[in-house]
Amino acid sequence: MRAAIITRPGGPEVLEVREVPTPKPAADQVLVRVHAAGLNRADILQRRGHYPPPPGASQDIPGMEFAGEVAELGPEAREWQKGQRVFGIAAAGCYAEYIVMHERALAEVPPNLSWTEAGSIPEVFITAHDALWKQAGLRPSETVLIHAVGSGVGIAAVQLARAMNAIPYGTSRTADKLDHARKLGMEDGVVLDASLSALAPAVERWTAKRGIDVVLDCVGGPYVTASVKAMAPHGRLIMISQSAGSTAELDLRTALPKWLTLRGTTLRMRPLEGKIAATRAFAAEVVPLLARGVLRTVIDREFPLDQVQAAHARLESNQTFGKVVLTL
Repeated sequence: MRAAIITRPGGPEVLEVREVPTPKPAADQVLVRVHAAGLNRADILQRRGHYPPPPGASQDIPGMEFAGEVAELGPEAREWQKGQRVFGIAAAGCYAEYIVMHERALAEVPPNLSWTEAGSIPEVFITAHDALWKQAGLRPSETVLIHAVGSGVGIAAVQLARAMNAIPYGTSRTADKLDHARKLGMEDGVVLDASLSALAPAVERWTAKRGIDVVLDCVGGPYVTASVKAMAPHGRLIMISQSAGSTAELDLRTALPKWLTLRGTTLRMRPLEGKIAATRAFAAEVVPLLARGVLRTVIDREFPLDQVQAAHARLESNQTFGKVVLTL
């Protein structure tokens, strides 16, 4: 099979498309013929040598989400039939024509979605759904603040907040991404520079000084400190990334009197059963909304596998709104 390989740590130029052995499904696994794979920031970190996959996952083929059709069943697999359209998340290995998955870690692609659309969905929608609906326990009428609202996870989170009848707000470094997010249901947003000084007055205006109930932090670093100050009593801060830094200063005089919950989470490093549980919840609660058009994905640009270097360069440009997708 053909796959995009990380030949050494570095920039997009280290990615090469090569012929590699096609994997074989064992026991309760299935072999999926991949038709589309979404790109994520973690793929860039893996390519640079800063975010290695967990043991057992492909170390040189990046990619954490895919859509394709079942090509072969392992001897104990019973849940799928050949030819069924499926999508899901993996620790790595999705930039390839074939991938082996546990049969319970897959969800069925709704018929209204193209391969490109389906390939852009699993990582961001499973992450946002798990963070907001499950871990934060988001409820109707609560306020949600989404940092990096123009990212793939941010776009999914805005829509999932609205689907819960909550009120989403967002931050971005550029005004045009806020304009795009408003069209998807974001109530209001604020452009933040390095000082983050515009956040506090914006939250006061949005919430009549009460503060935000749930914060989805896709950035980390100083955003954690600013978010704690902006939160309402009994607020929940869910941290899913550290692109702005892995450390943050926390003033307990602010956090303790508000009874705040701060939780970090990641999908990639979860045990298999944790990934299966997140995928099953996504299949039950999110996929029907995608099938009805209540939720939708946003595609920034798609590239064939042979243009994987250009796809990575596009994602690194920080000019994207929505997902960059490889087609295979």
